[in-house]
Amino acid sequence: MKKFVFCILVFAFAQICTSNLFSQGYEIKVKIKNLHNDTLILGHHFNKSMYPDDTLIVNKNGNGVFKKKKSLPGGMYLILLPTKNYFDILLSDNQTFSIENDTCNFLKNMKVTGSLDNQLFYDYQRLIVDKRDEAKSLQVKREQAKTPEEKTSYANQLKAIDQEVKNFRTKVLTENPNLFFTKFIKAVTEIEVPDFPRDAKGKVTDSTFQYRYYRSHYFDNFDVSDPRFLRTPFYEDKVKTYIEKVVPQVPDTLIPEVDMLIEKSRTSNELFRYMLVTMFNHFAASQIMGMDAVLVHIAEKYYIPEATWSDTSFISKLKKQIARIKPNLIGSIAPNIMMMNLPDDHFIKAKTDTALRSNVYAGNPVYLHNIKAKFLVMIFWEATCSHCQKAMPVMYDVYKKIRDKGGEVMAINILGGIEGKKKWVDYVNEHGLYGWMNVWNPYDFSFKDKYDIYSTPVIYVLDENKKIIAKRINPEQVEDIINFELKKKKNN
Repeated sequence: MKKFVFCILVFAFAQICTSNLFSQGYEIKVKIKNLHNDTLILGHHFNKSMYPDDTLIVNKNGNGVFKKKKSLPGGMYLILLPTKNYFDILLSDNQTFSIENDTCNFLKNMKVTGSLDNQLFYDYQRLIVDKRDEAKSLQVKREQAKTPEEKTSYANQLKAIDQEVKNFRTKVLTENPNLFFTKFIKAVTEIEVPDFPRDAKGKVTDSTFQYRYYRSHYFDNFDVSDPRFLRTPFYEDKVKTYIEKVVPQVPDTLIPEVDMLIEKSRTSNELFRYMLVTMFNHFAASQIMGMDAVLVHIAEKYYIPEATWSDTSFISKLKKQIARIKPNLIGSIAPNIMMMNLPDDHFIKAKTDTALRSNVYAGNPVYLHNIKAKFLVMIFWEATCSHCQKAMPVMYDVYKKIRDKGGEVMAINILGGIEGKKKWVDYVNEHGLYGWMNVWNPYDFSFKDKYDIYSTPVIYVLDENKKIIAKRINPEQVEDIINFELKKKKNN
């Protein structure tokens, strides 16, 4: 018995759930024993949520009909009782059939007429439940068996049960290849991964074989292009598991996989919209360094030219956002900027010299691309930022560890004007942040757009050619990244 309370969700692709793809209509006759003059709701699954599509009031005998002139999109639906219990049904091309059930033990009491999809759906569920109960009993007996012969006998019986279920599944798949139920059963069946290849002595010869097999056959049983699966509880989990856990989290590897999923979703406008929005939102929210490259790809190739459901103001903002992000992708050459570099003695003298402390014209111009260093760490910060106040001393400790490895730090104060200068001088002196490059540009803040600085602190790590090798990381990660790059160079 299942229980559910409907919830109303508002999201970017809500219309996916209510669009009608067919025109011949539906007529689902329902008879619920022990239900009198009460309301039933016909709804559909959409990932982890459920949405209402129709209602009816059964008569005193528990009879009623869900009926409309437009068919419902195919998928996994449910009929919700006043008790908040529900049972599932499958809808595809044939949407004219009859159901009889009770207010309890839906699986046992379910009778379907006129829908082979649902007849097989419930036959299969009943078989699974019966065989599961048999298996539990045999497992207990096997554990209590006193002789090896008895244990073997029960083990063989368990294998026979498993084979019986597999035989039923195979029979259904063979005899009914075009039914939605057939595709549904395949979709919820995990692929079987062969054992590792071994040599004559039994030693594994390819330790990556099972992963590669699983990845390449991940969608063998699951038709990601079938829009009916969108209205099931498992579609999004299947897709996101592939993107998040099966495919290596490397932009160059992820991009073709995202392309594959989006292109396969073009079988319906609703599925395409769902897939595009899901992929876009996933990578927009990703906290993994470098995933903005995937976001830029999705936005430029699909979202900006094809997301016709988005209003023009959103698309306009997105274009500007992508224009800010794109120059700063991992692997790109960092945009060249000019900053004013203030030497240590300027800060030290400004402790007691109020005129120097307020002087916004001090310093010497320095261009990013002219700085000679094996690694250049750029940290954008401001003295009034609480996060910066915690990060800067940590960054300074890291600086002392990396400077002998060819590392340089450009600490870029983003506060401008006289008051910004005073706060900057005071913080540098208070924490003794001497030795690295203390820079700013008091009246030109175009660097914030070039490096997409909308909060602080923000850290970039560049190599000797000013190529971005890391960004938006914590100070503690900087040394690890530099050590990794040094080790990689040594091995090459």
